[in-house]
Amino acid sequence: MKNIDIEIYISNLISFFENNPNDLISLIGDLQKNEFYEKLKQQSEKNFDEGKDIILSREQIVNIVVELKIPDIKNKNIDKIIHKTKFGDIILN
Repeated sequence: MKNIDIEIYISNLISFFENNPNDLISLIGDLQKNEFYEKLKQQSEKNFDEGKDIILSREQIVNIVVELKIPDIKNKNIDKIIHKTKFGDIILN
C-alpha cells in the first residue's frame, strides 16, 4: 500500500459510484467498472509519486475513460464516436 490517503480516496470514489450507479454508467458507459477503478487508483498513485494532489482532476478522469474506450473503438472501426458524460461530451475519432 503506497499511501493510506489514496486508499481512502479511491474507496470513497467507489462508494459514491456504487451508491449512484447511473452516474457511473453516464461516465463510463459499458466499460468494466473494476478496470476503471484500477485506472483511477493508478493515476492517483502516479500523482502522489510526482508530488501532486492525489485527488484526480476532471481532465484526468476523462483521459482514463478515453484510454479505456480506445481499444473498443479500434475494434469497431468507427470513424467518430461521441460519448456523453455528465462531465461533457467526449469525442473520439
